[in-house]
Amino acid sequence: MNQSNILLESGTNELEIILFDVDGRKFGINVLKVREIIQPSVVTETPNPHPYVEGIINLRDEIIPVVDLTEVLHCQPSANPEQDKFIVVELNNRKAAFHVHDVSRIYRLTWGQIEKPVYFDEWENTYTIGVVKLENEMALLLDYEKIVMETSSTSPHSQMGPPAGEKKEERADKQILIAEDSPVLQGMLKDTLEGAGYSTVVFQDGKEAWEYLNRVSEDEALAYPDLIITDIEMPQMDGHHLTKHVKNHPDLHQLPVIIFSSLITHDLYHKGEKVGADAQISKPDIIHVLDKVDGFVI
Repeated sequence: MNQSNILLESGTNELEIILFDVDGRKFGINVLKVREIIQPSVVTETPNPHPYVEGIINLRDEIIPVVDLTEVLHCQPSANPEQDKFIVVELNNRKAAFHVHDVSRIYRLTWGQIEKPVYFDEWENTYTIGVVKLENEMALLLDYEKIVMETSSTSPHSQMGPPAGEKKEERADKQILIAEDSPVLQGMLKDTLEGAGYSTVVFQDGKEAWEYLNRVSEDEALAYPDLIITDIEMPQMDGHHLTKHVKNHPDLHQLPVIIFSSLITHDLYHKGEKVGADAQISKPDIIHVLDKVDGFVI
């Protein structure tokens, strides 16, 4: 699969997903996260593995962990192992291979076709971040970043460290708007920024954030935030589309926007530049986010 064939412009609120099956259940993953799809190869077991990790593979001299989505999703093993595939992904500057039961097709849609999930059990609340409405069926979007972080030996919390306290007074009158659909990252951003002295206002997707900014522009009693931090992948409106709206608005165009996403790679950096992002940082480097925020607003 050649990434250069993905003909999506920046800021259109569109995406392409690869549909795949696990135990007859349909799931989707953003094409931009996928590096390739391969036939399963020999997996080498490792000592004391995470329950979701089958082991490691050597892919062109690169060692990559294999995450068994059957274990993650509490599903039955593959009924037709000869159809199984490894979806090799790159998230947060890390690579992993997701072991799935079948891969069907690429589907183009808009973020408006993706609904926030209604949670019925603890598992769904943990891993489901979106429901994709297709023609005759639905597919789930999983929190792939969380799965990879959980199975990684490096915890994102170990990268946070205590926020710098010497600038708290300078930060006290500054408000940061956060648009992030992952509850884990929401909490990490909020805790880090508020711990450093900033105030925050948090929204679960770009549409909610944009509606709030419009309310602020119409109500003199409300104040604009001093900076926006946005994820890219969010139901209803993605971060590129939100950034494009902000930078095209006559009263908001000078507001700094930091894109904080697992999709900040060398190949995709240009998408944020095209919509006018002031900075782009790969998850989960929250301390780098704090440094950038300080540089823009104090």
